[in-house]
Amino acid sequence: MASGQDIEGYLIKMGVSYDELNQNTWMIRDSEDQVENLVVTLNDPVVVFSVKLADIPADCDRLRLYEELLRLNASEMLHGAYGLAGNAVVATDTLQAENMDFNEFQASVDALNLSITTHYRRLAPYFARGPKAKA
Repeated sequence: MASGQDIEGYLIKMGVSYDELNQNTWMIRDSEDQVENLVVTLNDPVVVFSVKLADIPADCDRLRLYEELLRLNASEMLHGAYGLAGNAVVATDTLQAENMDFNEFQASVDALNLSITTHYRRLAPYFARGPKAKA
């Protein structure tokens, strides 16, 4: 069973900067990948990885945004999925804590980073304010 100490060890081994937000919750600050808000939470029996991409503006074409997110979920997300948390778009992934090892942990972090940096250009027009919000 992965423990909080295991996860901190994985973060150190990966060489990323991170803050411990509270017991069993860490925020990775990886400016190299330009993803500075990846939160890792040990919530036994799973480890949850979550990144907030952006708040959805009031004038956004939500139907087109949701369609784009579903297309990305079906075809291009290596790990996890896009979803909604309140009025924000988030990317999440989960692993079983019971037998999680370093390679699985790093693969989830790397896959979320890659997906977000690759997909953000496609999603950014939906987060813009004004006439461009209808991408």
